[in-house]
Parts: sequence; C-alpha cells; structure tokens
Amino acid sequence: MNHIERLELETKNITLTSAEFSIYLAEEGVTNPESEYDASSADDKRKIYSAALSILHSVANNPALMKAYKKDDLTVSDFAESLQNRIDQLERKIRSMTINQSSNNSNTFMLFSR
Repeated sequence: MNHIERLELETKNITLTSAEFSIYLAEEGVTNPESEYDASSADDKRKIYSAALSILHSVANNPALMKAYKKDDLTVSDFAESLQNRIDQLERKIRSMTINQSSNNSNTFMLFSR
C-alpha cells in the first residue's frame, strides 16, 4: 500500500484526485506519495494523520457544503458538528503521538533550545 492509498483509507468518501492527495502529502513532507507506506513508522502515521487533518480543514472551509438543507434525519448542523468532532479527534491523536524516537527508544521533547 502506498501513501496515497493509506490517505484515501483515512479520508473515506472524500473525493479528491491523486494529484490533490499528493499535494496534501507533499505539504506534510512525503516526497514520493507513490512510495510504500510503513505502518510501523510513527513518522509515516503522523504524516498521514496530518494530511487527513488538512483535508478535513479544507472540507470545513467549503461554504457550499454548509448550505441549509435536511436529508432524512441528518441536518447540516449535524454534519458540521461531526466534522468538527473528527478534526478534534485527529488533532488529539497527532499531539499524543511520539514527538521524537531516539535510537534507544526513549521519547524526547525539546521544550527549550539555545
């Protein structure tokens, strides 16, 4: 599975072209979106989640999706609330991921630097 396919899994039912997915991945530092996705890499996971978060922010900034309509039991406010909940969930997941893994598997975080 490559990075684009993994990002498509994370953002189901959001229709974007491969080129658009590639742009979101490039913004997160994935230089070759067609390269193999490493599920055991915390860095790859963080990049996928960050790209998915960027896509969700783009969806949330689309005023055409926020029109006043109701379909079955779902209103636009339900959609916006669910979208914001998913954005918050992804932000928490990214923040809770390991910041930096050193060679001895200890977690480090640089609070102050010179």
